[in-house]
Amino acid sequence: MKNYVEPIAKLINHFSKLPGVGQKTAQRYAYSVIRMNEEEIKGFANSILEVKQKIKYCSVCGNFTDVDPCGICTSRISDTICVVQEPKDVLAMEKVRDYSGLYHVLHGTISPMENRGPNDIRIKELLSRVSSGKIKEVIIATNPDVEGEATALYIARILKPLGIKVTRIAQGISMGSDLEYADEVTLNRAFEDRKEL
Repeated sequence: MKNYVEPIAKLINHFSKLPGVGQKTAQRYAYSVIRMNEEEIKGFANSILEVKQKIKYCSVCGNFTDVDPCGICTSRISDTICVVQEPKDVLAMEKVRDYSGLYHVLHGTISPMENRGPNDIRIKELLSRVSSGKIKEVIIATNPDVEGEATALYIARILKPLGIKVTRIAQGISMGSDLEYADEVTLNRAFEDRKEL
């Protein structure tokens, strides 16, 4: 980045480390920051520091929170837990207005290719929650990829002997998409999860 003065180059470099942010987008972000007034810059910088200092994981479900346990864990009484991979997945699931149960965030998936096994994600904590006897159903909502499927199958295998109902969210072709763009796994899942009309 020899074309930029050093402070701009450093800012572009920091922005480009964010997921999904390429060089051009990082440059646009940096120039947007430069155009902000000093008050806006201080607010922006303070919000980054504040999120780093105040946000932690809920000791019950593993979601991001500023109070422990989180608002979902303290406000909901349910015999259902929805298992998701990451905290951002809780936000996605909350868009489903019909679900008012609890969550459990794994913080990853089982992935032998990345040397990540069951002990590297929050499966023990899930087992502890389920063994309380209050949980009747565990809904597995991991991503429909190889790691997500492997994780779902592993969790189902360890929960079934406990007499817990284990379900998996349906996957398949999304509304408005073309079959020609769907991959083989998605099409197979769509066939498996078909329903009678």
